[in-house]
Amino acid sequence: AEDPYSFRPHPGRVERWTPPGGPGIRVESHLYSGYTVPPHYDSLVAKLLAHGATRAEALRRMSGALGEMEAVGIATNAPLHGILMEEPGFAAGGFDIHHLEHLIEGGLLQGRGGDDD
Repeated sequence: AEDPYSFRPHPGRVERWTPPGGPGIRVESHLYSGYTVPPHYDSLVAKLLAHGATRAEALRRMSGALGEMEAVGIATNAPLHGILMEEPGFAAGGFDIHHLEHLIEGGLLQGRGGDDD
């Protein structure tokens, strides 16, 4: 539960939690509708995993699952992950630990929300 653009924690009450599903999709979470995410916590409230026979298939499944998932009432970084699923460098597998940092510096999140808009 964190703002997808500023990466700040986003506590609050989960009004509706709808985890994604389907072939190759796994969700690990303690969320449920009505749960209150406290202000002092680890911001990892759900982990979404996708598996496919190829990287492209796994990315398609992950992209679909991110669009299907609902966590109404709290902000999540799912929109950021959706952006990354379509980013050519990430999709091709050409990334390192600084990839996201370089994308943000290059304007990846420009005009998408957060504190810099």
